[in-house]
Amino acid sequence: MPQIERSIYIEGDPQAVYTIGKNLEEYPQFMPDVESVKVVEKSGRQAVSEWITNVEGTPIIWKEEDIFLDEKLEIHYKLIEGDLEKFEGEWRFVKEKTGTKVILRVDYDFGMPSLTELIGPTLELKVRENCDMMLEAMKKKIEKKSESAAV
Repeated sequence: MPQIERSIYIEGDPQAVYTIGKNLEEYPQFMPDVESVKVVEKSGRQAVSEWITNVEGTPIIWKEEDIFLDEKLEIHYKLIEGDLEKFEGEWRFVKEKTGTKVILRVDYDFGMPSLTELIGPTLELKVRENCDMMLEAMKKKIEKKSESAAV
């Protein structure tokens, strides 16, 4: 089962960046491949969210459990049901220099060994590109917000 970890440096306070990361329902506003996110249940530091993404014209739909560890500035997520066999990982927001290193880890399994055998490297590239897109979109949103606040 492939595991991908990507990161990006964002000029911004870790707490502020984490707060934007926690607001899952806003992701479609600044992440092009995310069509919708709906939090359907929330209790304490846990939530259940329903996701619809579009990767290369193919919708991928799932429901996940999200755990928000405010004290560590981490978000852990795990598939409950959906189009994938396994989909879990974490977002970490780490103070670094004058900003934040955002680390996104994804552990996934499409659940189709024959398909994975045939196009596994292509699938891995798409997941990697999607992670990078999400991180870049978050960076753009936060740094743009910082620029407009400074003006």
